[in-house]
Amino acid sequence: MPKLKTKSGAKKRFKLTASGKVRSGQAGKQHGMIKRTNKQIRNQRGTTILSDQDARIVKKFLPYG
Repeated sequence: MPKLKTKSGAKKRFKLTASGKVRSGQAGKQHGMIKRTNKQIRNQRGTTILSDQDARIVKKFLPYG
């Protein structure tokens, strides 16, 4: 069997935790901060864990974790 390739866009955007969950950057933080509330900007710091439905899709793009 040939090796499976990892989607290069996915390896730049997602990491797997030790328990197998998918970690990603917060959505909505790239631009337009002036129109966001301070609370929204504050709560979007760091990373977040994807929902199970989204994580299932991303895990197909990362065959070897």
